[in-house]
Amino acid sequence: MGEKQIIKEYSNGEITVIWKPALCIHAKVCVNKLPSVYKPDEKPWITPENASSDALQSQIDGCPSGALSYRLTNEKENTKNKNQNMSQKVEVTPGGPLMVHGELEITMADGSKETKKRATAFCRCGASDNKPYCDGSHNDIDFTDS
Repeated sequence: MGEKQIIKEYSNGEITVIWKPALCIHAKVCVNKLPSVYKPDEKPWITPENASSDALQSQIDGCPSGALSYRLTNEKENTKNKNQNMSQKVEVTPGGPLMVHGELEITMADGSKETKKRATAFCRCGASDNKPYCDGSHNDIDFTDS
């Protein structure tokens, strides 16, 4: 049997931010976009009351790893993601992963298929232990675009 995944929840009463640390690739998108909410050196490190629910949703929808998701107080679904019905958008992150936003089907090297419904981070540096996905290894090897 697999290990139980750690899941932490932080709420402002309107929205609950759900964090799954095992999925985090430390891209720092959250910290850079909402530094008043995400403070890695503090406990609790997520303080959702420091931003509007709309700002939190927008930031979480851009999380490259899926480590952050959210649930609205009056919502029955486990998580919500506005990107589910959007067209794909590709973004090269300087010194980091190739980000593909939107729903897509991925055919793996062994022929198996996975469906992703949000922002997905693909490794560009070659050092990831979770290929084709980014695991944050680009930070360890000082990957650059030059």
